[in-house]
Amino acid sequence: MIIEPRTVAPGVVLRLATLDDAAGLARAYSENRDHLRPWEPHRAPEFFTAEGQTARLGELTALRREGRMVPWVLDDEREGIVGIVNLSNIVRGAFQSGSLGYWVAARRAGRGLATAAVTAVCRAAADDLGMHRVEAGTVIANAASQRVLEKCGFERFGTARNYLHIDGAWRDHYLFQRILHDREPR
Repeated sequence: MIIEPRTVAPGVVLRLATLDDAAGLARAYSENRDHLRPWEPHRAPEFFTAEGQTARLGELTALRREGRMVPWVLDDEREGIVGIVNLSNIVRGAFQSGSLGYWVAARRAGRGLATAAVTAVCRAAADDLGMHRVEAGTVIANAASQRVLEKCGFERFGTARNYLHIDGAWRDHYLFQRILHDREPR
């Protein structure tokens, strides 16, 4: 399955992550460590290195080959990687669903980049992958991410108590979903 890069903002392309992105991801995660801390699990120091990202990208690439996830990067022609979007836990059959995760660099937050990227990934999920549904969860305090999801047509459908271990504690999350289409499964 070929998923073409998509321009999501002037000079910014959403494209599949590759092993060549290890150094850029290490830099982006390091620069945004404090910005991401309230919304992400604790990360070992190795995570923020090119070697750690090479190992992680190897795992993500294997999951992509198995059809279980699709990792994208937001690649700015001047600044390099300024965010990621992952579609993971892909389930086929009668479900045709996956879980969305994303972030954008602190210096790019609040400018519509996350909204554009989530919109593009939902389009790819429907058109390129034939998926019926995408879900996402946000820490209850993450109002900015909730706004992105709502702008992208997601509806809140529940609250999950102690859903994920984020920033050192089990955190409650709001759960969102977007139905992409009502076609028969491929």
